[in-house]
Parts: sequence; structure tokens; C-alpha cells
Amino acid sequence: MQLTKLEHACVRLEKDGVTLVIDPAAWSMPRALEGASAVLVTHEHFDHFDADSLRAALTADPGLQLWTNASVASEFAGFSQQQVHVVDEGDTFTAAGFDVHTYGHLHAVLHRDIPVIENTGFLIDGSVFHPGDSFTVPQDPVQTLLLPASGPWLKTGEMIDYAREVAPQRGYAIHDALFGDVGLMVLDNFLPMCGKEDSFSRVAPGTTVEI
Repeated sequence: MQLTKLEHACVRLEKDGVTLVIDPAAWSMPRALEGASAVLVTHEHFDHFDADSLRAALTADPGLQLWTNASVASEFAGFSQQQVHVVDEGDTFTAAGFDVHTYGHLHAVLHRDIPVIENTGFLIDGSVFHPGDSFTVPQDPVQTLLLPASGPWLKTGEMIDYAREVAPQRGYAIHDALFGDVGLMVLDNFLPMCGKEDSFSRVAPGTTVEI
């Protein structure tokens, strides 16, 4: 499997000539969906989900399919259940040849005054886990963790503790668009604390790695 890190929290996974995209949003569009067969969306926030662009893509390509939670799916009422699939915590399904297991149900707390929304984490082929904006720890082992690195709901210490709790073989930083050059330099200094033997790293948008 090949993993391409795009802007912020968006990644493309490719195997056997098929592409699965997770959390395409404004910063990664339109190239995120080029040639994609399936899309997963963790939650409704703008930095993970661009409703207008995704509606246009689903309309232009009836073969493109979306899997997401009920909150996001409500934005696609005009599409068939064969194209837009509603999933919840604990579901398993196959999307474009990728085996997917869902974990978690809620977004991390931003502030006590802000309602907590739905958030669905996705484990792909029993290997790659995208938690969205959450500290969800899958019950199954994770080989590759896509590790949120910044956000209004996240502190550096929480990032490190979450990475250690999941304890994957390797991890790649995502959710990093809020960093400037100095912030990225600071992040690079803390990533070694997340695991053993430099198992966590940061790659630039557009970089492809073998999983």
C-alpha cells in the first residue's frame, strides 16, 4: 500500500491501482480526489470536509462512494444509499477493495461551552489508523498511526501520550496546517518522544511512503 500525505489531515491510500481518500478538504482539493474510487470523512469540520467540492465530485462520478457518520451524511440527502454510506462505531465494510473498521464516536473536547460533534476513526486494512480529531485508541493493533499534531483541541503532551497509548510500529504527523516554519521545527523536536527508535516522523504534503 502507498500512502500520500496531502495538506493538513488529508491522505490518499493506493493499492492494486485503486485509491481511497480520507478527509479531503478545501486545502487539499481538487487534487485529493483525482482518480479516487472511495472517500472516508471523519467529521464535519471545514478542515476535514468540503461539502460543496465533495457533492460536485460525487455528482460528476457516480462510481465514487462516500463512507461517513450520520452528521456528515446528512449533507448528501439527494444521493442514493449505494453512493453515500452511513457508518457508526464498530462497523466494518469494504471500500474500493480496502477493508475498513470504524472506531470511536465523538470529537475531542474543544471547550466545555462548545457542543461535541460526531467523529469516526478509520482503520484501513488492519494497518493504517486515521483518528480524525480524537484520542480514540483502537482495540486492535495499529501498524501506522496518522497522528494529529496541532489544533485548538490538542496539546503537545496529549499528542505524545496518545501516540504512546496507541503504540504503533510507526506514525506520521497530520493535522499540521496551523504550524508555520518555527512550529514545524518545534514539532520535529517532540516527535521522537512519541515512540521508539524514531518511529514517528513528519513528511511534507505530496510525499508518498510505502506502508
